[in-house]
Amino acid sequence: MLTPQPVTEPTDEEKTLALIAQLAPLAGYLVGFGQIIIPLVILLVKGKESSFIKDHAQESLNFQISMFIYFIVAGVLGLILTFAVIGFILLPLAFLGLFIFGLVMMILASVKAYEGKLYRYPFCLRLVNLQ
Repeated sequence: MLTPQPVTEPTDEEKTLALIAQLAPLAGYLVGFGQIIIPLVILLVKGKESSFIKDHAQESLNFQISMFIYFIVAGVLGLILTFAVIGFILLPLAFLGLFIFGLVMMILASVKAYEGKLYRYPFCLRLVNLQ
């Protein structure tokens, strides 16, 4: 899937804010729901000024919401399978796999933001779409 590229080259400030929107969720994991709040704040504060920042912050926000949903689903399925004993093995593996996937995808998106390119996360539910 091809992603649309910005018409004009983003400024260094736009690249930096897009990079922060992509990487801030890592720090946000230390604070409850910080991984969702930080991209949301960037989207609401700077999204109107730059479509590049808006696209990255919105994509980061959608990815973090998606990952939150995926962790909940994995937890519920793991608890259900715990009664079949296999859940004790699968639950930690599912959480580790989701964590590694999320980390790799955030790093790839951050690199693209720093290069001034747009990025679309795979397997991302696009629930937030501000025009």
